[in-house]
Amino acid sequence: MWKKAAAFFVIAIGFAGTYLYKVWQTPIPAPEPEQVAVEPDPVPEPTLFYGYVVDSLDLVEGKVKRNQNLSEILLKHNVSGETIHELAIAAKPVYDVRRILPRKKYTLICERDSLQTARALVYEPNRLEYVIFNFSDSAFVRRVERKVEIVEKVTAGTISNSLAVSMSDQDLSPQLTNDFADIFAWEIDFFHLYPGDQFKVIYEDKMVEGQSVGIGRILGAYFQHDGEESYAIYLDQGNGPDYFDREGNSLRKQLLKYPLKFNRISSRYSGRRYHPVLKRYKAHRGTDFAADRGTPIRSVGEGVVTEARYGKYNGNYVKIKHNGIYSTQYLHMSKIAKGIRPGTKVKQGQTIGYVGSTGLARGNHLCFRFWKNGYQVDALNVNLPPSEPVTYENRIDYEVLKDRMVNRLNKIPLDSKEKLLAKGV
Repeated sequence: MWKKAAAFFVIAIGFAGTYLYKVWQTPIPAPEPEQVAVEPDPVPEPTLFYGYVVDSLDLVEGKVKRNQNLSEILLKHNVSGETIHELAIAAKPVYDVRRILPRKKYTLICERDSLQTARALVYEPNRLEYVIFNFSDSAFVRRVERKVEIVEKVTAGTISNSLAVSMSDQDLSPQLTNDFADIFAWEIDFFHLYPGDQFKVIYEDKMVEGQSVGIGRILGAYFQHDGEESYAIYLDQGNGPDYFDREGNSLRKQLLKYPLKFNRISSRYSGRRYHPVLKRYKAHRGTDFAADRGTPIRSVGEGVVTEARYGKYNGNYVKIKHNGIYSTQYLHMSKIAKGIRPGTKVKQGQTIGYVGSTGLARGNHLCFRFWKNGYQVDALNVNLPPSEPVTYENRIDYEVLKDRMVNRLNKIPLDSKEKLLAKGV
Protein backbone atom coordinates (compact mmCIF):
# COMPACT_ATOMS: atom_id res chain seq x y z
CA MET A 1 0.00 0.00 0.00
CA TRP A 2 2.76 2.34 1.00
CA LYS A 3 4.45 1.67 -2.36
CA LYS A 4 1.40 3.03 -4.23
CA ALA A 5 1.31 6.13 -2.01
CA ALA A 6 4.99 6.74 -2.57
CA ALA A 7 4.58 6.41 -6.32
CA PHE A 8 1.63 8.89 -6.31
CA PHE A 9 3.66 11.38 -4.27
CA VAL A 10 6.57 11.20 -6.71
CA ILE A 11 4.25 11.83 -9.66
CA ALA A 12 2.66 14.84 -7.90
CA ILE A 13 6.04 16.32 -7.13
CA GLY A 14 7.00 15.94 -10.78
CA PHE A 15 3.93 17.78 -12.04
CA ALA A 16 4.47 20.57 -9.53
CA GLY A 17 8.07 20.94 -10.51
CA THR A 18 7.23 21.08 -14.19
CA TYR A 19 4.59 23.82 -13.58
CA LEU A 20 6.92 25.90 -11.48
CA TYR A 21 9.65 25.60 -14.09
CA LYS A 22 7.29 26.85 -16.83
CA VAL A 23 6.13 29.74 -14.70
CA TRP A 24 9.71 30.69 -13.96
CA GLN A 25 10.65 30.52 -17.65
CA THR A 26 7.67 32.71 -18.76
CA PRO A 27 8.85 36.37 -19.05
CA ILE A 28 6.89 38.99 -17.05
CA PRO A 29 5.28 41.48 -19.52
CA ALA A 30 6.47 45.07 -19.28
CA PRO A 31 3.85 47.54 -17.97
CA GLU A 32 1.86 49.39 -20.61
CA PRO A 33 3.16 52.97 -21.07
CA GLU A 34 0.83 55.62 -19.61
CA GLN A 35 -1.25 57.28 -22.34
CA VAL A 36 -0.88 61.09 -22.23
CA ALA A 37 -3.59 63.08 -24.04
CA VAL A 38 -2.05 65.63 -26.38
CA GLU A 39 -4.21 68.69 -26.95
CA PRO A 40 -4.16 69.89 -30.56
CA ASP A 41 -2.97 73.42 -31.15
CA PRO A 42 -5.99 75.77 -31.05
CA VAL A 43 -7.17 76.97 -34.41
CA PRO A 44 -7.17 80.78 -34.33
CA GLU A 45 -10.52 82.45 -34.91
CA PRO A 46 -10.63 84.23 -38.27
CA THR A 47 -10.65 88.02 -38.18
CA LEU A 48 -13.96 89.23 -39.58
CA PHE A 49 -14.73 92.68 -40.94
CA TYR A 50 -18.35 93.20 -41.98
CA GLY A 51 -18.56 89.49 -42.83
CA TYR A 52 -15.24 89.28 -44.72
CA VAL A 53 -12.30 87.17 -43.46
CA VAL A 54 -9.46 89.68 -43.61
CA ASP A 55 -6.47 87.85 -42.07
CA SER A 56 -4.69 87.82 -45.41
CA LEU A 57 -6.12 91.13 -46.66
CA ASP A 58 -5.45 94.82 -46.03
CA LEU A 59 -7.97 97.39 -44.82
CA VAL A 60 -7.60 100.87 -46.28
CA GLU A 61 -9.67 103.53 -44.51
CA GLY A 62 -10.52 106.93 -45.89
CA LYS A 63 -13.09 109.71 -46.09
CA VAL A 64 -14.86 110.83 -49.22
CA LYS A 65 -13.32 114.03 -50.54
CA ARG A 66 -15.25 116.94 -51.94
CA ASN A 67 -16.55 116.20 -55.46
CA GLN A 68 -15.19 112.64 -55.23
CA ASN A 69 -17.36 109.77 -56.43
CA LEU A 70 -17.32 106.00 -56.11
CA SER A 71 -15.70 105.50 -59.50
CA GLU A 72 -12.74 107.72 -58.62
CA ILE A 73 -12.13 105.85 -55.36
CA LEU A 74 -12.22 102.40 -56.97
CA LEU A 75 -10.14 103.21 -60.06
CA LYS A 76 -7.22 104.03 -57.75
CA HIS A 77 -7.42 100.46 -56.41
CA ASN A 78 -7.25 98.53 -59.66
CA VAL A 79 -11.00 98.09 -60.17
CA SER A 80 -11.90 98.15 -63.86
CA GLY A 81 -14.39 100.57 -65.37
CA GLU A 82 -16.50 97.61 -66.51
CA THR A 83 -16.73 96.29 -62.96
CA ILE A 84 -17.64 99.75 -61.65
CA HIS A 85 -20.41 99.97 -64.24
CA GLU A 86 -21.79 96.59 -63.17
CA LEU A 87 -21.63 97.74 -59.56
CA ALA A 88 -23.56 100.92 -60.31
CA ILE A 89 -26.32 98.87 -61.96
CA ALA A 90 -26.45 96.47 -59.01
CA ALA A 91 -26.62 99.42 -56.60
CA LYS A 92 -29.69 101.10 -58.17
CA PRO A 93 -32.38 99.24 -56.19
CA VAL A 94 -30.32 99.32 -52.99
CA TYR A 95 -28.39 102.58 -52.68
CA ASP A 96 -27.96 105.51 -55.05
CA VAL A 97 -24.20 105.92 -55.50
CA ARG A 98 -24.78 109.63 -56.20
CA ARG A 99 -25.68 110.01 -52.53
CA ILE A 100 -22.11 109.32 -51.41
CA LEU A 101 -21.25 112.49 -49.52
CA PRO A 102 -18.01 114.27 -48.57
CA ARG A 103 -16.42 113.56 -45.17
CA LYS A 104 -18.21 110.21 -44.85
CA LYS A 105 -16.07 107.22 -43.88
CA TYR A 106 -15.32 104.30 -46.17
CA THR A 107 -13.09 101.22 -45.87
CA LEU A 108 -11.59 99.29 -48.79
CA ILE A 109 -10.89 95.56 -48.39
CA CYS A 110 -7.81 94.99 -50.54
CA GLU A 111 -5.46 92.26 -51.68
CA ARG A 112 -1.91 92.39 -50.33
CA ASP A 113 -0.38 93.18 -53.67
CA SER A 114 1.53 96.14 -55.00
CA LEU A 115 -1.64 97.70 -56.44
CA GLN A 116 -3.78 97.12 -53.33
CA THR A 117 -6.48 95.67 -55.57
CA ALA A 118 -9.85 96.22 -53.90
CA ARG A 119 -12.27 93.35 -53.39
CA ALA A 120 -15.02 95.29 -51.60
CA LEU A 121 -15.83 98.72 -50.18
CA VAL A 122 -17.81 99.48 -47.03
CA TYR A 123 -19.39 102.94 -47.00
CA GLU A 124 -20.85 104.39 -43.78
CA PRO A 125 -23.42 107.13 -44.55
CA ASN A 126 -24.31 107.37 -40.84
CA ARG A 127 -23.87 105.50 -37.58
CA LEU A 128 -27.10 103.55 -38.03
CA GLU A 129 -26.23 101.71 -41.23
CA TYR A 130 -23.53 100.80 -43.70
CA VAL A 131 -23.45 99.80 -47.38
CA ILE A 132 -21.29 96.97 -48.76
CA PHE A 133 -20.17 97.23 -52.39
CA ASN A 134 -18.74 93.84 -53.40
CA PHE A 135 -16.96 93.31 -56.72
CA SER A 136 -14.44 90.48 -56.22
CA ASP A 137 -16.45 87.47 -57.44
CA SER A 138 -19.70 89.08 -58.51
CA ALA A 139 -20.98 92.62 -58.25
CA PHE A 140 -23.59 93.11 -55.55
CA VAL A 141 -24.60 95.82 -53.10
CA ARG A 142 -26.07 95.24 -49.66
CA ARG A 143 -27.42 97.83 -47.24
CA VAL A 144 -27.27 96.78 -43.58
CA GLU A 145 -28.84 98.42 -40.55
CA ARG A 146 -26.86 98.20 -37.35
CA LYS A 147 -28.51 96.78 -34.25
CA VAL A 148 -29.86 99.60 -32.11
CA GLU A 149 -30.18 99.11 -28.36
CA ILE A 150 -32.66 101.32 -26.49
CA VAL A 151 -31.33 102.36 -23.09
CA GLU A 152 -33.54 104.24 -20.64
CA LYS A 153 -31.78 107.19 -18.96
CA VAL A 154 -32.58 110.03 -16.61
CA THR A 155 -31.22 113.51 -16.10
CA ALA A 156 -32.05 116.58 -14.06
CA GLY A 157 -30.74 120.07 -13.45
CA THR A 158 -31.26 123.60 -12.28
CA ILE A 159 -31.39 126.52 -14.70
CA SER A 160 -28.68 129.13 -14.21
CA ASN A 161 -28.77 130.75 -17.63
CA SER A 162 -30.92 128.90 -20.17
CA LEU A 163 -32.25 125.40 -20.73
CA ALA A 164 -29.82 124.86 -23.61
CA VAL A 165 -26.79 125.91 -21.52
CA SER A 166 -27.86 123.84 -18.51
CA MET A 167 -28.34 120.71 -20.61
CA SER A 168 -25.15 121.33 -22.56
CA ASP A 169 -23.23 121.51 -19.27
CA GLN A 170 -24.30 117.90 -18.71
CA ASP A 171 -23.16 116.86 -22.21
CA LEU A 172 -26.78 116.25 -23.21
CA SER A 173 -27.59 116.37 -26.92
CA PRO A 174 -29.25 119.41 -28.53
CA GLN A 175 -31.94 117.02 -29.75
CA LEU A 176 -32.95 116.24 -26.17
CA THR A 177 -33.06 119.95 -25.38
CA ASN A 178 -35.26 120.66 -28.40
CA ASP A 179 -37.59 117.74 -27.71
CA PHE A 180 -37.97 118.76 -24.07
CA ALA A 181 -38.71 122.38 -24.98
CA ASP A 182 -41.18 121.22 -27.62
CA ILE A 183 -43.21 119.31 -25.00
CA PHE A 184 -43.70 122.35 -22.74
CA ALA A 185 -43.68 124.98 -25.51
CA TRP A 186 -47.37 125.84 -25.02
CA GLU A 187 -46.98 126.13 -21.24
CA ILE A 188 -43.61 127.83 -20.75
CA ASP A 189 -41.78 130.64 -22.53
CA PHE A 190 -38.25 129.25 -22.63
CA PHE A 191 -36.88 132.65 -23.61
CA HIS A 192 -37.88 134.02 -20.21
CA LEU A 193 -36.72 131.47 -17.66
CA TYR A 194 -35.61 132.28 -14.14
CA PRO A 195 -32.42 131.17 -12.36
CA GLY A 196 -33.46 128.31 -10.12
CA ASP A 197 -36.02 126.83 -12.52
CA GLN A 198 -35.65 123.05 -12.54
CA PHE A 199 -36.03 120.20 -15.01
CA LYS A 200 -36.12 116.40 -14.87
CA VAL A 201 -36.33 113.97 -17.80
CA ILE A 202 -36.74 110.24 -18.30
CA TYR A 203 -35.80 109.43 -21.88
CA GLU A 204 -34.61 106.75 -24.29
CA ASP A 205 -31.10 106.80 -25.69
CA LYS A 206 -30.41 104.92 -28.93
CA MET A 207 -27.11 103.07 -28.68
CA VAL A 208 -25.05 101.37 -31.38
CA GLU A 209 -21.96 99.47 -30.23
CA GLY A 210 -21.93 101.45 -26.99
CA GLN A 211 -22.20 104.85 -28.69
CA SER A 212 -25.24 107.12 -28.59
CA VAL A 213 -26.69 107.69 -32.07
CA GLY A 214 -29.76 109.68 -31.15
CA ILE A 215 -32.55 110.30 -28.69
CA GLY A 216 -35.68 108.18 -28.71
CA ARG A 217 -38.86 109.00 -26.82
CA ILE A 218 -39.08 111.23 -23.79
CA LEU A 219 -41.18 109.06 -21.48
CA GLY A 220 -41.73 111.58 -18.73
CA ALA A 221 -40.68 115.14 -17.97
CA TYR A 222 -40.94 117.71 -15.20
CA PHE A 223 -40.37 121.45 -15.20
CA GLN A 224 -40.61 123.91 -12.34
CA HIS A 225 -40.89 127.50 -13.58
CA ASP A 226 -41.29 130.42 -11.21
CA GLY A 227 -42.50 128.02 -8.52
CA GLU A 228 -45.12 126.37 -10.76
CA GLU A 229 -44.74 122.62 -11.44
CA SER A 230 -45.58 120.97 -14.75
CA TYR A 231 -45.51 117.26 -15.56
CA ALA A 232 -45.57 115.62 -18.99
CA ILE A 233 -46.48 111.96 -19.49
CA TYR A 234 -45.96 110.22 -22.84
CA LEU A 235 -48.95 108.37 -24.33
CA ASP A 236 -49.92 107.23 -27.81
CA GLN A 237 -53.68 106.74 -28.08
CA GLY A 238 -53.47 105.48 -31.65
CA ASN A 239 -53.34 108.89 -33.33
CA GLY A 240 -49.67 109.55 -32.75
CA PRO A 241 -47.58 110.32 -29.67
CA ASP A 242 -48.65 113.11 -27.34
CA TYR A 243 -47.89 114.41 -23.87
CA PHE A 244 -50.45 114.89 -21.11
CA ASP A 245 -50.55 116.64 -17.75
CA ARG A 246 -51.63 115.13 -14.42
CA GLU A 247 -55.28 115.74 -15.29
CA GLY A 248 -55.00 113.98 -18.64
CA ASN A 249 -55.12 117.12 -20.80
CA SER A 250 -52.85 117.45 -23.81
CA LEU A 251 -49.94 119.84 -23.33
CA ARG A 252 -50.12 120.78 -26.99
CA LYS A 253 -52.62 123.25 -28.45
CA GLN A 254 -53.71 122.53 -31.99
CA LEU A 255 -53.64 125.41 -34.48
CA LEU A 256 -56.48 126.12 -36.87
CA LYS A 257 -55.78 124.90 -40.37
CA TYR A 258 -57.09 128.06 -42.10
CA PRO A 259 -57.14 131.66 -40.86
CA LEU A 260 -60.32 132.71 -42.70
CA LYS A 261 -63.26 131.64 -44.81
CA PHE A 262 -61.86 131.83 -48.33
CA ASN A 263 -63.04 131.33 -51.88
CA ARG A 264 -59.99 129.51 -53.18
CA ILE A 265 -56.24 129.12 -52.77
CA SER A 266 -54.85 131.42 -55.42
CA SER A 267 -51.15 130.71 -54.87
CA ARG A 268 -49.27 128.11 -52.86
CA TYR A 269 -45.97 128.11 -51.01
CA SER A 270 -43.18 127.86 -53.60
CA GLY A 271 -39.45 128.34 -53.97
CA ARG A 272 -40.00 129.86 -57.41
CA ARG A 273 -43.18 131.64 -58.47
CA TYR A 274 -43.86 134.25 -61.16
CA HIS A 275 -44.82 137.40 -59.28
CA PRO A 276 -47.83 139.08 -60.92
CA VAL A 277 -46.72 142.59 -59.92
CA LEU A 278 -42.93 142.39 -60.18
CA LYS A 279 -43.17 140.33 -63.40
CA ARG A 280 -40.33 138.04 -62.42
CA TYR A 281 -39.74 134.74 -60.67
CA LYS A 282 -39.05 134.79 -56.95
CA ALA A 283 -39.70 132.66 -53.88
CA HIS A 284 -43.20 132.78 -52.42
CA ARG A 285 -42.97 131.80 -48.75
CA GLY A 286 -46.68 131.90 -48.05
CA THR A 287 -50.11 130.66 -49.04
CA ASP A 288 -52.51 133.08 -50.77
CA PHE A 289 -56.21 132.75 -49.94
CA ALA A 290 -58.47 134.66 -52.32
CA ALA A 291 -61.45 136.12 -50.45
CA ASP A 292 -63.84 139.06 -50.59
CA ARG A 293 -62.57 142.40 -49.33
CA GLY A 294 -63.38 142.84 -45.65
CA THR A 295 -63.54 139.10 -44.83
CA PRO A 296 -62.46 138.71 -41.17
CA ILE A 297 -58.99 137.22 -40.66
CA ARG A 298 -58.60 135.21 -37.48
CA SER A 299 -55.60 134.09 -35.48
CA VAL A 300 -55.03 130.37 -35.92
CA GLY A 301 -54.02 130.00 -32.26
CA GLU A 302 -53.41 131.65 -28.94
CA GLY A 303 -50.40 133.93 -28.85
CA VAL A 304 -48.88 137.37 -28.50
CA VAL A 305 -48.80 139.98 -31.28
CA THR A 306 -45.19 140.87 -32.12
CA GLU A 307 -45.85 143.15 -35.12
CA ALA A 308 -48.90 145.06 -36.33
CA ARG A 309 -48.17 147.80 -38.85
CA TYR A 310 -47.96 148.84 -42.48
CA GLY A 311 -45.05 147.78 -44.69
CA LYS A 312 -44.18 148.81 -48.24
CA TYR A 313 -44.46 145.25 -49.58
CA ASN A 314 -46.58 143.52 -46.93
CA GLY A 315 -49.19 146.26 -46.64
CA ASN A 316 -51.13 146.12 -43.38
CA TYR A 317 -49.96 143.00 -41.61
CA VAL A 318 -49.92 141.26 -38.22
CA LYS A 319 -47.41 138.76 -36.90
CA ILE A 320 -48.19 136.52 -33.91
CA LYS A 321 -45.88 134.37 -31.79
CA HIS A 322 -47.83 131.34 -30.57
CA ASN A 323 -45.03 129.74 -28.56
CA GLY A 324 -41.32 129.00 -28.78
CA ILE A 325 -41.88 126.98 -31.96
CA TYR A 326 -44.72 128.43 -34.05
CA SER A 327 -45.31 131.95 -35.38
CA THR A 328 -47.73 133.14 -38.08
CA GLN A 329 -48.04 136.27 -40.22
CA TYR A 330 -51.05 137.76 -42.05
CA LEU A 331 -50.37 140.14 -44.97
CA HIS A 332 -52.16 142.66 -47.27
CA MET A 333 -55.01 143.46 -44.85
CA SER A 334 -57.40 146.25 -45.75
CA LYS A 335 -57.11 147.23 -42.09
CA ILE A 336 -55.89 145.83 -38.80
CA ALA A 337 -58.57 145.03 -36.22
CA LYS A 338 -59.09 147.44 -33.33
CA GLY A 339 -56.88 146.78 -30.33
CA ILE A 340 -54.37 144.64 -32.21
CA ARG A 341 -50.92 146.00 -31.43
CA PRO A 342 -47.53 144.59 -30.34
CA GLY A 343 -47.83 142.93 -26.95
CA THR A 344 -51.55 142.16 -27.32
CA LYS A 345 -52.56 138.64 -26.28
CA VAL A 346 -54.96 137.04 -28.74
CA LYS A 347 -57.14 133.95 -28.53
CA GLN A 348 -57.57 131.24 -31.12
CA GLY A 349 -60.12 132.33 -33.69
CA GLN A 350 -60.00 136.03 -32.66
CA THR A 351 -60.34 138.53 -35.51
CA ILE A 352 -57.08 140.39 -36.05
CA GLY A 353 -57.78 142.13 -39.38
CA TYR A 354 -59.70 142.11 -42.66
CA VAL A 355 -58.91 140.97 -46.19
CA GLY A 356 -57.62 143.60 -48.59
CA SER A 357 -54.92 144.24 -51.20
CA THR A 358 -52.53 146.68 -49.55
CA GLY A 359 -48.80 146.64 -50.23
CA LEU A 360 -47.36 144.72 -53.15
CA ALA A 361 -50.55 142.87 -54.05
CA ARG A 362 -53.03 142.63 -56.87
CA GLY A 363 -56.55 141.59 -55.94
CA ASN A 364 -58.08 140.96 -52.56
CA HIS A 365 -56.44 138.08 -50.75
CA LEU A 366 -54.59 137.06 -47.59
CA CYS A 367 -50.98 135.94 -47.78
CA PHE A 368 -50.59 133.59 -44.80
CA ARG A 369 -47.06 132.80 -43.63
CA PHE A 370 -46.00 130.17 -41.14
CA TRP A 371 -42.77 129.81 -39.11
CA LYS A 372 -41.59 126.71 -37.28
CA ASN A 373 -38.43 126.95 -35.17
CA GLY A 374 -37.52 130.19 -36.90
CA TYR A 375 -37.87 128.88 -40.46
CA GLN A 376 -40.65 129.62 -42.90
CA VAL A 377 -42.52 126.47 -43.92
CA ASP A 378 -45.53 125.54 -45.99
CA ALA A 379 -48.56 126.11 -43.75
CA LEU A 380 -50.60 123.51 -45.62
CA ASN A 381 -48.01 120.79 -44.99
CA VAL A 382 -47.27 121.41 -41.32
CA ASN A 383 -47.90 118.28 -39.28
CA LEU A 384 -49.65 119.82 -36.28
CA PRO A 385 -49.66 117.81 -33.06
CA PRO A 386 -52.90 116.41 -31.63
CA SER A 387 -54.59 118.20 -28.74
CA GLU A 388 -57.29 115.76 -27.59
CA PRO A 389 -57.29 114.78 -23.90
CA VAL A 390 -56.89 111.20 -22.71
CA THR A 391 -59.94 109.31 -23.93
CA TYR A 392 -62.44 107.58 -21.68
CA GLU A 393 -61.27 104.19 -22.93
CA ASN A 394 -57.64 104.95 -21.97
CA ARG A 395 -58.33 106.74 -18.72
CA ILE A 396 -57.78 103.87 -16.27
CA ASP A 397 -54.52 102.79 -17.93
CA TYR A 398 -53.36 106.40 -18.04
CA GLU A 399 -53.95 106.90 -14.32
CA VAL A 400 -51.71 103.91 -13.56
CA LEU A 401 -49.06 105.12 -16.02
CA LYS A 402 -49.23 108.69 -14.70
CA ASP A 403 -48.87 107.69 -11.03
CA ARG A 404 -45.87 105.49 -11.80
CA MET A 405 -44.16 108.14 -13.96
CA VAL A 406 -44.81 111.03 -11.53
CA ASN A 407 -43.42 108.90 -8.70
CA ARG A 408 -40.27 108.17 -10.73
CA LEU A 409 -39.81 111.83 -11.63
CA ASN A 410 -40.20 112.90 -8.02
CA LYS A 411 -37.47 110.47 -6.96
CA ILE A 412 -34.91 111.92 -9.38
CA PRO A 413 -32.50 114.11 -7.37
CA LEU A 414 -31.33 117.42 -8.74
CA ASP A 415 -27.71 116.25 -8.86
CA SER A 416 -25.09 115.90 -11.53
CA LYS A 417 -25.47 113.36 -14.30
CA GLU A 418 -22.72 111.18 -12.76
CA LYS A 419 -24.51 111.04 -9.40
CA LEU A 420 -27.77 110.18 -11.10
CA LEU A 421 -26.20 107.22 -12.87
CA ALA A 422 -24.47 106.08 -9.69
CA LYS A 423 -27.75 106.14 -7.77
CA GLY A 424 -29.41 104.09 -10.51
CA VAL A 425 -32.52 106.26 -10.60
